[in-house]
Amino acid sequence: MKNKIQLNAAIIGLGVGERHIAGYEADPRCKVTALCDIDEKKLYEISQRNPGRRTSTDPSEILEDPEIDVVSIASYDDAHHDQVIKAIDYGKHIFVEKPLCLNRDEFDGIAYKLKLNDNIRLSSNLILRKTPRFIELRKRIAQGDLGEIYYLEGDYDYGRLQKLTEGWRGKIPFYSVVYGGAIHLIDLVLWLTGSRVKEVFGIGSSMVTRGTAFRHNDLVSALLKFMPEDSGDDGMIAKITANFGSVVPHHHKLCVYGKEGTFNQGHTDAAYFHSRDPSADVEKINDTYPGASKGDMLPSFVKSLLDGTPAEISEKEVLDAMAVSLAIEKSIKTKKLEQVDYV
Repeated sequence: MKNKIQLNAAIIGLGVGERHIAGYEADPRCKVTALCDIDEKKLYEISQRNPGRRTSTDPSEILEDPEIDVVSIASYDDAHHDQVIKAIDYGKHIFVEKPLCLNRDEFDGIAYKLKLNDNIRLSSNLILRKTPRFIELRKRIAQGDLGEIYYLEGDYDYGRLQKLTEGWRGKIPFYSVVYGGAIHLIDLVLWLTGSRVKEVFGIGSSMVTRGTAFRHNDLVSALLKFMPEDSGDDGMIAKITANFGSVVPHHHKLCVYGKEGTFNQGHTDAAYFHSRDPSADVEKINDTYPGASKGDMLPSFVKSLLDGTPAEISEKEVLDAMAVSLAIEKSIKTKKLEQVDYV
């Protein structure tokens, strides 16, 4: 596809998917030519805001169209696997909202299809990588400013309980707060550290949504043990939590502990600590958070398709974050420490 004059894109699912339009068309060589949603009313409303594009309520019509080069899959979670597989079968590049899939069989099937079709590019909207303060944090970690990193904490405080109890998440057969929320923090700690998780232990609770239409865990917390740098057993540890019942605005808490310094982001502020002395100055962070929007990953993906440059999130990185997430859900069921099974 390198040197193609125009890339034709389509979007399936027009909730968050509507925000993909600007991301694709930030590159003048790409045009969103088709919009799809199973909800006719939503499709009509969004097409009125974004005129001049073909519309359809049938995802298969979009996925089978030979004129479409790349498709965004932003449908309900339980539709992602089948739509990803069909997109690969019809030679389309894929930008998929999390999660990639909902179980190990689906994961293995997608990985196998991608291996057989290595000309197909796939990426995902793990948008925390575009947050300026996290970009700066990654740079400082790489430079050794915090010293050796030994522990990280990431909390996905959802703050939108009604989306579980009143929306589609409570209506599909299975919804995972790990796959739908914590995966953002999982990907973030993998990206910040450049390391892989070896094994996980997860535990879940459904106290907040008890007695509602939502039938799955609304809280999951997991411990992650990273692979050590050498042959020893002493690797980093992380704690990742998806707290969908939290009585707070939507936010991502993050702490990164190094031997020489600490990064801490709470609900009200963020700062670097460079000393254990309580009287020492704290380096406060005052930039706008999150400082990124839902379509910001797409320009690099479009460029990767047209120019052959690397996308900001590769197929391998999408699969790695999903593999860790699958291991956490498996651990919740088995109540055992589980190895992360990468592909």
